[in-house]
Amino acid sequence: LLSMYIMEKAKGHLALAGANSMWGLMSPIAKMVMLGGIITPFVMTDLRVFGAMLLFWLASLFFPYERVPFRGLLKMFAASMLAIVFNQGSFILGVGLTSPVNASIITTSMPLITMVISAIYLKEPITGLKVGGIAAGASGALLLVMSGSGTGSAAGDIRGDLLVLLAQCSYALYMVLFKNFIARYSVVTLMKWMFTFASLVLLPFTYDNLLATQWLELPWSDIAGCAFVVVGGTFISYLLMLVGLRRLRPTVAGIYNYVQPIVATIFAVLWGLDTFTWQKTVSVVLIFFGVYLVTKSKSRADMEAEKAARKE
Repeated sequence: LLSMYIMEKAKGHLALAGANSMWGLMSPIAKMVMLGGIITPFVMTDLRVFGAMLLFWLASLFFPYERVPFRGLLKMFAASMLAIVFNQGSFILGVGLTSPVNASIITTSMPLITMVISAIYLKEPITGLKVGGIAAGASGALLLVMSGSGTGSAAGDIRGDLLVLLAQCSYALYMVLFKNFIARYSVVTLMKWMFTFASLVLLPFTYDNLLATQWLELPWSDIAGCAFVVVGGTFISYLLMLVGLRRLRPTVAGIYNYVQPIVATIFAVLWGLDTFTWQKTVSVVLIFFGVYLVTKSKSRADMEAEKAARKE
């Protein structure tokens, strides 16, 4: 039983690391595609949501049919609003208004928001290890962002900053509020309905952007980039994220958000867009140390088990 427990936890950590690595790699790739001017941020969002919806429905053909009652569909609709529509929509609008550096810094708030919401809703304890881990991870992420920000960053707009913050709050709420619900259905069933609802909500607001896009003028490099964003950065990443959320606490899932700037930096260095400095090395060490501390912190279940053992 102990070995099975350890294996399940290991799967959760690998899944979260994989999902956030994909998201970290997706950011520079999507940016390179959008610099071409043909694919706008809204069109990129549409490609992610509509493309993932099609892939999840296609994948569902290879799994047993799973009936979802009306109440379950309503909860999936609410989950899709938090995890997809508000999260992605707010983030893209925010990045368009504020500077990339401001956006990157604000995204480091997600683990802290997740910890607070978990404490309020799930009654998870706020321990010294959790606070220390989040502080270490945030310090590493901030150092990583600031070391590559340069001096020419555009000034941020408070509206954009607030929208990026709203995106972090939205996904943190999703991880905490729906942690128990997502265990009731298969990953494919959850994702196919969540992306379907997100597509239905987004389409009335974005269809004109899709129609105006000059698809035939896209170079093959941009097509390959879009394919990675849809398949790797959305389809596979959301699958892995659900696998991780089912096995680990929301606070642990949130701390893996700090993996994204590491992957984005490594990608930039390999492509000659950046250099690896001592600040970046320290940043990586701080981030992984933060992940380790949060992982080792006690959960509510751990504390209740210890309390019961003392009574015996």
